[in-house]
Amino acid sequence: MIGPMERVVAACDGASKGNPGPAGWAWVLADAEETPTRWEAGPLGKATNNVAELTALERLLASTDPGVPLEIRMDSQYAMKAVTTWLPGWKRNGWRTAAGKPVANQELVVRIDELLEGRSVDFRYVPAHQVDGDRLNDFADRAASQAATVQEPASSDLGSPEPPPAPAGTLTSSKAKPKKAAARKGASSRTSSRTIKAKFPGRCVCGRPYAAGEPIAKNDQGWGHPECRTAAAAGA
Repeated sequence: MIGPMERVVAACDGASKGNPGPAGWAWVLADAEETPTRWEAGPLGKATNNVAELTALERLLASTDPGVPLEIRMDSQYAMKAVTTWLPGWKRNGWRTAAGKPVANQELVVRIDELLEGRSVDFRYVPAHQVDGDRLNDFADRAASQAATVQEPASSDLGSPEPPPAPAGTLTSSKAKPKKAAARKGASSRTSSRTIKAKFPGRCVCGRPYAAGEPIAKNDQGWGHPECRTAAAAGA
């Protein structure tokens, strides 16, 4: 009798230099010691960060055996929430949001949904750009950033060297923050709890637009859907 197959640990990430701007994607698989064993990265030309993040996930799923359980580590709240939280509702609504608007990046989301069908996939959020952060996410981040910059494919199959380390000063510590920073974070959280009606149409950090008159809330990157603010806070 054949026992259950071992779960494979992977990470994927996307990058956009300008959002939109030169973009790239990357994924990496690891062994039991979480050492990178196989990886791939590719260019996207000019694209948004959200498109790069979704493309990285789509390419990872398309490049792995659907019969093997997979743990996927990601630092993108948008991509993770899109496929784990929002996707069922989007499907029920005929690929439209709760506001009745077409789902952003629908082609990629539909393709990811097809690739997830019947698979055992566990999504795990990991913070990005941490000194003591997840090593696989860091690898995927560096590979995606390099692909976005040079606009050329790279992979272990091509014999490409490991992507270069992140520039000095771009990583932060996940240790306790100074009291002043903590106070600012608390003030920001209090501000973000307020929901108002949009005076003008705009676009949320999740990539979906909102119309004038729709309720919006403040998040770390501006204004957007209240549920996106909540999702970001939950993964922080």
